[in-house]
Amino acid sequence: MLDKDKSKLPVAMKDVVIIGVGVLVVWVVIWASFGSNPFYVVSSGSMEPKLQVNDVLIVRNGGSWGDLKVGDIIVFNRPEGGDRVIVHRIVEITEDGDRTIRTKGDANPSSIPGTDFPIKKNDYIGRVVYVVPGVGVVTKVISPPVNYIIIAIILAILFFNRLGRKDKGATPSGADDTTRQPPT
Repeated sequence: MLDKDKSKLPVAMKDVVIIGVGVLVVWVVIWASFGSNPFYVVSSGSMEPKLQVNDVLIVRNGGSWGDLKVGDIIVFNRPEGGDRVIVHRIVEITEDGDRTIRTKGDANPSSIPGTDFPIKKNDYIGRVVYVVPGVGVVTKVISPPVNYIIIAIILAILFFNRLGRKDKGATPSGADDTTRQPPT
């Protein structure tokens, strides 16, 4: 019995490695498709009703600074201090030698100096290309270290589940199918 458990160990480890590599491949494809971290969670009501708190934004840079236009919703580092990431709508683009953008939250009465302008290319993160409503609440519940613990538990369950499986040839009762007699 111990030898069977030892022979299952490499198979269980292989499953864990396959899952890990799969997650890594998905993450690399996302990074290659969107540029950098493409996911942001709305944390304030400044863009309501278009964007709600806890909406997940999928953002693409892809060299789009020169293609931005009034009305686009963008993600950028706060120009004054760079201490916060902001998501607002472009309300004005100035082309005086060096392109500068002014934004405003849809729910805000006006642009806020130092937050909404002057936005330069080095402040720009990307343009919002897709919104997943409400999913961001999961990131609040499953933030580090809870997310790592959940991943470890899932991998452990998969690993020990594989170790505990019975051989394919055995029936649930443990009897071999070839020894059964058909009913008469």
